Amino acid sequence: MATKIKFIFFDVGNTLLFPNRERIHAPLTQRGIVPRPDLLRGLEARIKNEFDALMTADGNHDHSFWLMFYSQLLAELNVADDAVCQLLVGSIRDSANWDQIRPGTKERLQQIASRYKIGVISNADGRIADVLRRCGIEDCFLSITDSGLVGHEKPHPEIFRKALASLGAKPEESMYVGDVYSVDYVGATGAGMNAVLMDIPRAYASKGVPRVESLAELEEWLRIS
Repeated sequence: MATKIKFIFFDVGNTLLFPNRERIHAPLTQRGIVPRPDLLRGLEARIKNEFDALMTADGNHDHSFWLMFYSQLLAELNVADDAVCQLLVGSIRDSANWDQIRPGTKERLQQIASRYKIGVISNADGRIADVLRRCGIEDCFLSITDSGLVGHEKPHPEIFRKALASLGAKPEESMYVGDVYSVDYVGATGAGMNAVLMDIPRAYASKGVPRVESLAELEEWLRIS
């Protein structure tokens, strides 16, 4: 399949960049609570599948993912405080707080960019290019399509169409890499693109869709597909 791919578009959150938990979770730290990484990872996998079920039912829940995530996290931590929940949700929805980048990310992107034309499609707040620049990878991409600027959010096909048009790409020659099945995989394939999930928490290990757990694995998947 990858032999016909000429363009690859990437999601940002939980695909290339990751949340600054220290900053976002400050309201919990102030209470002496530091959620374990394995708890966060397992909860992310579980909430993704619950969220996908809601999105599949009526498609109107995109903004509810983090509310679902932090409501459940606080319940598991025995913290009954709606104000803290709202602080956490508001903070993680701020693109400036997605500034954690894995070692080797730029080098992997440059390797992929040597074989494909690459861009970004992100549900964000109009400032994702600034975050990518601050993290040192903005210059890897030929185009950056931010829902906060174009007026459509994934999984709406229009945001994918705008991204494709920005590079003169045909859907069948393009692939999207994102982390949420109902938003990224369904959205991209609905727009006629190919898609693969960046599934670091293994939320979709048994779903039967193309998935990888790192950029290194994506490179290998592209090489052998």
